[in-house]
Amino acid sequence: RVTGDRLRIGDAQVDLSRASRLLVVGAGKAAASMAAAAEQILGERISGGTVNTKYGHALSLRRLRCTECGHPVPDQAGVDGTMAMLAATAGLDPSAVVLCLLSGGGSALLPAPAAGLTLADKQATTQMLLACGATIGQINTLRKHLSAVKGGQLARHLRPARVFTLALSDVIGDPLETIASGPTFPDPTTFADCARLVDRFGLAARLPAAVRQRLEAGVAGQVADTPKPGEDCFARTVNHVIGNNALAIAAAEKEARALGYAPLVLTSRLQGEAR
Repeated sequence: RVTGDRLRIGDAQVDLSRASRLLVVGAGKAAASMAAAAEQILGERISGGTVNTKYGHALSLRRLRCTECGHPVPDQAGVDGTMAMLAATAGLDPSAVVLCLLSGGGSALLPAPAAGLTLADKQATTQMLLACGATIGQINTLRKHLSAVKGGQLARHLRPARVFTLALSDVIGDPLETIASGPTFPDPTTFADCARLVDRFGLAARLPAAVRQRLEAGVAGQVADTPKPGEDCFARTVNHVIGNNALAIAAAEKEARALGYAPLVLTSRLQGEAR
């Protein structure tokens, strides 16, 4: 909510008159709709920014760039959009404010291959992970360690600006480290966790050589791990879940009652193999 020059997000308040820049970035299937809402609320206060969304989900935005890209397998348009995002938020000062908008699909729609990897490496790995029976948390553990922005690494890039992440959760339990692979949230997983998952699902022989080499180097401590809780890049970063499965079910239940039905909510936590 904005009152005068005051932006309120949760319990935090920001004096926009003192902000050198107000940038909006984001990724997800709902990112364009979230960006449109941000434009409606913040208007000309927005300095610029860019969001990535799935093909067919773009909207015409006034102050923000919207890039359509591949989902669930990332493509070059997604990489280009992410590079534009990093360029737009380079060299921020402590008075800058960044609004990061995330929703379901954000992991695929925010691709930035880590050093030594190509888009083709990430595409092949993503297809293997989607087909092997791994959970979304397990898939994102590997994604984070093959990325230059996931697993808290976007927060590293945005420092020392103030960062407010608003997330629409598509993950049961709303773990912030898993939603869109947690680009602005501390990553509790490690390269060792990745190695265990590779062994568990028998992926080692099929992974691209560069991916296998990066994971092995990470386990050996030759590649820096993703940022962990307590690191300084999170000192001025706040993450909020603003929508999830439980809220959607509650709204559907309320509307059903208003229409004269007698709904029975069984669970908001059903999970398992799609088949």
